[in-house]
Amino acid sequence: MKNFIIICFLLLVGHQTVNAQKALRVYVVRHAEKLTGDPKEKDPELSPEGSERAQALAKELKGQKIDSIFSTNYKRTKLTGFPLADKIGISIKTYNPDQTKALATQLIENAKGKNILIVGHSNTVLEIIEAFGGEKPVKPLTDDDYDYLFTVTVKGKKVEVKTSRYGASHHTEGGEAKAMKSNK
Repeated sequence: MKNFIIICFLLLVGHQTVNAQKALRVYVVRHAEKLTGDPKEKDPELSPEGSERAQALAKELKGQKIDSIFSTNYKRTKLTGFPLADKIGISIKTYNPDQTKALATQLIENAKGKNILIVGHSNTVLEIIEAFGGEKPVKPLTDDDYDYLFTVTVKGKKVEVKTSRYGASHHTEGGEAKAMKSNK
């Protein structure tokens, strides 16, 4: 009996050690381009460019084995994550941006070894990164910043943030917007 208890203890400690060494990977994006024709519309859908970007996000992350997708409760954020959710067969979970820190804490504690996508807004994306313990990798996002893909990796107390871009680019190396198509 004593040996059985020791073996169970060692298995438990070994399991916790393995879980502690697994990294949580969180992909953070701003919603894709939205329709802007009606300034009174508080919950617009994606524009055709936004729909293309949402498809590009699905293509970009399709091999990453995403376990969960979180979105605010707006059409534009849900529609940004939907092509990927549909492709991999999962539902999008909504979160309140005022509770980002609580969501981050919950995921850090309970989602080790998982890959998560969080879709936010221009004024929340960098806060999400900070909630996971990362440093802001870029200056505050503008209304034209749609192509950033931030990867936050949390492994124990170590947090790493990588910045990349996906879909149609509208940035130059200096981070300034490229000239949009001419409206001739």
